[in-house]
Amino acid sequence: MSDFGTVCGTDQIRVLIENGEYALRNRGDIAMMAVTVRRLREHWPDARIGMLTDHPRVLRALLPDAEPICAESGGQWGRGESTRGAWAAGAAALRWRALTDPPKERLRRLRAAAQQAVPTHDDIPAADFDRPQVPAAVAAASLVIAQGGGYLTDIDLHQAHRTLTLLEHAVALGIPTAMIGQGIGPMRNPRLLERAAAVLPDVDVIALREGRRGPGLLADLGVSPERILVTGDDAVEFGHQLRRPDIGTDIGLSLRVADYSKISAQTQAVLGMVLRTCARQFDAPLAPLIISEYDSEDRRATQPLLVGAPHTRRAVGRSGTPHDVARQLARCRILVTSTYHLAVFALSQGIPAIGLSSSQYYDDKFHGLADMFGTGLRIVHLDAPELEQQLARAVQEQWTAAPNLRNPLQHRATEQIAAGRTALQRVFQLIDIGRCTDDLRHSR
Repeated sequence: MSDFGTVCGTDQIRVLIENGEYALRNRGDIAMMAVTVRRLREHWPDARIGMLTDHPRVLRALLPDAEPICAESGGQWGRGESTRGAWAAGAAALRWRALTDPPKERLRRLRAAAQQAVPTHDDIPAADFDRPQVPAAVAAASLVIAQGGGYLTDIDLHQAHRTLTLLEHAVALGIPTAMIGQGIGPMRNPRLLERAAAVLPDVDVIALREGRRGPGLLADLGVSPERILVTGDDAVEFGHQLRRPDIGTDIGLSLRVADYSKISAQTQAVLGMVLRTCARQFDAPLAPLIISEYDSEDRRATQPLLVGAPHTRRAVGRSGTPHDVARQLARCRILVTSTYHLAVFALSQGIPAIGLSSSQYYDDKFHGLADMFGTGLRIVHLDAPELEQQLARAVQEQWTAAPNLRNPLQHRATEQIAAGRTALQRVFQLIDIGRCTDDLRHSR
């Protein structure tokens, strides 16, 4: 770890983090937040690390080392008081989150508009491209980071535009900017492409979670290759640290049915039948694994598939943390999932996975992840004409191969962890070197 931050500069460093998950209901995104905060805290122990959110009490419960920056109230820095010791309030906030189940109405509307093959300027409501409010905290930030996510895409126009506006504002103020663990694309919307081409070339460091599509798209948008790194997903470190020494016994299962992941009732029936049959064949419990708590989208789709299985596990409760889900996954021998971050957790622990894709959005996610690990991830398209046979064969083959895939997958995980930390060293230098230069100039 560099010691620049401890010997250079006297002003307290403030890092503002955009994350795309202000409601704190997606455990994959929260895992990335946890890794980002930990890495920043390791390097700058005394820094103020501000995380944009709509639920400050929930954030304090999940990430006590981060400072909530409440977007809904203007995004001001607080007084800098420690968030430690707020256990009681945090526990109550998690109970509140467990009792509420809001739908993603705005995102649904935006994604519905974006699902057109090649939207024109008139296809997207003008209000969705009005300049979003920039959080006031950016003006006092030493560094602005857009942390990992798959939100720079047509599927999530609102969040993509909000992130680009924040980065653009920071660049205009002369504040260093970075994007880490990013999955970029698919991106066909003309207005989004225009905005991305205007903003991204000025971002100082862009670290991608995959190298299959992202680098080419960034090159087309005018980003210099010197600013681009391919690191893998930041949640790789999170999953890898919770691995078990012994191979698991369960078949992990997670299915999401949402507007951006449409799966018919007939397809769901086929999935359930195949998985229950395989569970009987291997005498393996089926373990439901829940990543998203938006509108019960994972629970509603996953739990019915277990009905009729001879042996099942219980899903984590609604107040469960990413650690709870990753530990449950660690008891699995294989994973079958349509949720990207569960596949990240699994492969990072040395557990082979089957990725269920129903759209180009998920094709890009899963194929990019497969390239990063090189082995261990089989992709099955849910519109395949012989879905039943393909899925059954994939489950059987991954179950058999699991012992031999464990070490190679964990090795690829360690490579990606190292790459992610190397990328952050470049981000640290944006601040550390500048602070040392200022100190030397003032000392003369």
